[in-house]
Amino acid sequence: MDLLRVDPEQVTAEIVAALESAVVQGMRKRGLVLGLSGGVDSSVCAALCARALGPQRVLALLMPERESSPDSLELGRLAAESAGIPVLVEDIAGVLDAAGCYSRRDDAIRTLIPEYGDGWRCKVSLPSVVESDRYRIFTVIAQAPDGAQRRARVTPSAYLELIAATSFKQRTRKMMEYYHADRCNYAVVGTPNRLEYDQGFFVKNGDGAADVKPIAHLYKSQVYQLAEYLGVPETIRTRPPTTDTYSLPQTQEEFYFSLPYDKMDLCLYARNNGIDAADVAAALGLSEQQIERVFRDIDSKRRASRYLHLEPQLVADVSEVGD
Repeated sequence: MDLLRVDPEQVTAEIVAALESAVVQGMRKRGLVLGLSGGVDSSVCAALCARALGPQRVLALLMPERESSPDSLELGRLAAESAGIPVLVEDIAGVLDAAGCYSRRDDAIRTLIPEYGDGWRCKVSLPSVVESDRYRIFTVIAQAPDGAQRRARVTPSAYLELIAATSFKQRTRKMMEYYHADRCNYAVVGTPNRLEYDQGFFVKNGDGAADVKPIAHLYKSQVYQLAEYLGVPETIRTRPPTTDTYSLPQTQEEFYFSLPYDKMDLCLYARNNGIDAADVAAALGLSEQQIERVFRDIDSKRRASRYLHLEPQLVADVSEVGD
């Protein structure tokens, strides 16, 4: 973990200076708006924005919907209070309902579990890559009102429908952020860390959309170092990273990543810097074969998520010619 140790004071100063320059001089905006989820990434971004432009020029949005964890709203308020920034609550459940987010998702689940209906809860899970070389297939886990659980393998068509429907949540939140950004002449902040940005753990034109992403170069472990330095409340710093997308509790590891974030950080660092799998295995207490699986998964996600990073593709050059 010493490989990922940073000087939080120096890194904070660099980000604060870059934010001020990008927003005020580059974009000519008056301030910044961001969504607060109650997680460490958005909480750190809120604190950095407050330092860069002053708390009164930063607006935090809390955007719950009917399946959000109550903790997210409470911890989001706590993060805003800690950073000293004003906060607005925008309940997006009505927008999601009107767009068919819940009904479209439920229809997709019913192709796998026909009895799924009112009062049921769900999440999607992916087997760990370190346990086997077998092709990994998503499983939908549904819980009936009486607590009984059903599991079903997700077919390719159902998977695409599920992801398309749940992505309404991230895209609706971003729509709200840009509404308030336009209203206030602010820029929109994106909050992915390096692990999420590199591996495509975001929705295109949803949480992947932003005018500035201040921590995308930092590994998740480094974000936690900044969180402690910036005084992010301990209850936020000790909360396990979650997706807060499905109605059943779900960790990021369960849904997307191969390992807990601290081990994933080291594997990503090793992949980026040409460190042998054997050395990583010795450091993490895993086998060389398991680390090789993680490396392959990193490469696979990079290939699969390349589309997410692409800007709109033009069929001809439209750049201006002149002095």
